[in-house]
Amino acid sequence: QKHVMEELPFMATEVILMECVKAGGDRQELHEAIRVHSMDAGNVVKGEGKANDLLERIAKDPLFEAVHSKLDTLVDPMLFIGRAEEQTKEFLAEEVDPVLQKEEGLLGKEVVDGVNV
Repeated sequence: QKHVMEELPFMATEVILMECVKAGGDRQELHEAIRVHSMDAGNVVKGEGKANDLLERIAKDPLFEAVHSKLDTLVDPMLFIGRAEEQTKEFLAEEVDPVLQKEEGLLGKEVVDGVNV
């Protein structure tokens, strides 16, 4: 979870950009500002070992004023999972469950493994 929260601001930049464009911002100007802020924040994380401050940079930049009040909602991790839950359930049902059913006789058997040195 720590890693996800560190990377989440970078993943959310497209959402932030589009919200600002919808509010009338210049896409290319916003894109360049996000690129610069992302590079600077990345350098802080990787070069100095500090926390990702990308959202703080965006929150201080007047170019992104349209999203300042809703930055927290734009970086909700649930917005970025896509179909992961459904795909996991499908994989379990289609791939794992058939193997478990086929090998049901092996499940629950006690295995005693001895190692002699």
